[in-house]
Amino acid sequence: MPATVRLSALHGTPLDDHTTRRTVESTARAIAEREGVELLALELSPASITITLEAERIVGVGFVAELRRITNKWYEDKYRDGPLWGTPAPGTEFQFD
Repeated sequence: MPATVRLSALHGTPLDDHTTRRTVESTARAIAEREGVELLALELSPASITITLEAERIVGVGFVAELRRITNKWYEDKYRDGPLWGTPAPGTEFQFD
């Protein structure tokens, strides 16, 4: 059963920046390859990434948590700003479609 998960910035449109957008996309693809999870779809908007995986929902949650962790660290190190995705209130970290 496919799982669709979305990671959204709390403020602004960070994926308008070409380097940031490319890094987020390539990181998502690398995580899927590394973990052996089939990436069915990947959509980027200026403020979010939506990923559909051939996996259970819990795998999707773990996937997007890892994507968030890696890209926040990269963004903070590169731009001395961040985190890229913001810090959400507890319980509002993930959205499921």
